[in-house]
Amino acid sequence: MTQPIALITGGNRGIGLAIATELRAQGFLAVITYRSGRPPAGLPSVQMDVTSTQSVEEAFTEIEKAYGVPEVIIANAGITKDILVMRMSDADFMEVIDANLTGAFRVARRATRGLLKLRRGRLIFVGSVVGSIGSAGQVNYSASKSGLVGMARSFARELGSRGITSNVVAPGFVETDMTAELDAKRRDEIAASVPLGRFCSAEEIAGVVAFIASNKASYITGAVIPIDGGLGMGH
Repeated sequence: MTQPIALITGGNRGIGLAIATELRAQGFLAVITYRSGRPPAGLPSVQMDVTSTQSVEEAFTEIEKAYGVPEVIIANAGITKDILVMRMSDADFMEVIDANLTGAFRVARRATRGLLKLRRGRLIFVGSVVGSIGSAGQVNYSASKSGLVGMARSFARELGSRGITSNVVAPGFVETDMTAELDAKRRDEIAASVPLGRFCSAEEIAGVVAFIASNKASYITGAVIPIDGGLGMGH
């Protein structure tokens, strides 16, 4: 049997890199995409801008020629432009929607071409707890992550008969470079709002994604899996 291929968009740092590292440890050929900068050493990497249909097409063509058809797709690439709604411009809103929601659609739509031929596969969208509970200053980001849920469930209904599952993982507050810059008081305030009383690690998210990508999760589709320490319970 050939090594299964997993494609992780935005896999050059943070959550995406942790997912790629975990999937590689689980036996996948983990291929990451990045928009700019230098990719990390040791992982097959292809440049892709998810806001460009042409870039997505070219990246998939390159991956398929070099490695084969990816059967696990993790749509992780995304951006934030946090600003209070009265100051949020149309561009602030649309750029986040285009990268986080439409970008995930572009990737999943292109991936479907190969998955239908394989008659198996996993679409995994990296959402957020704020897609369910909202967040002040993140109207654009919250809307983009909420939209992933409806999209993923539509993919699940459309592609389920071909053995393709579609799910969303919804992280809460995560230990990242950005949250590391918060002062101690603000970090404590955020942690206090989480029932488990702490931030999530990127590795904990990666572990859940690896489970959804595995054969053990073959009967899970159309689900939103929270990884938020209980922050979004009931939503």
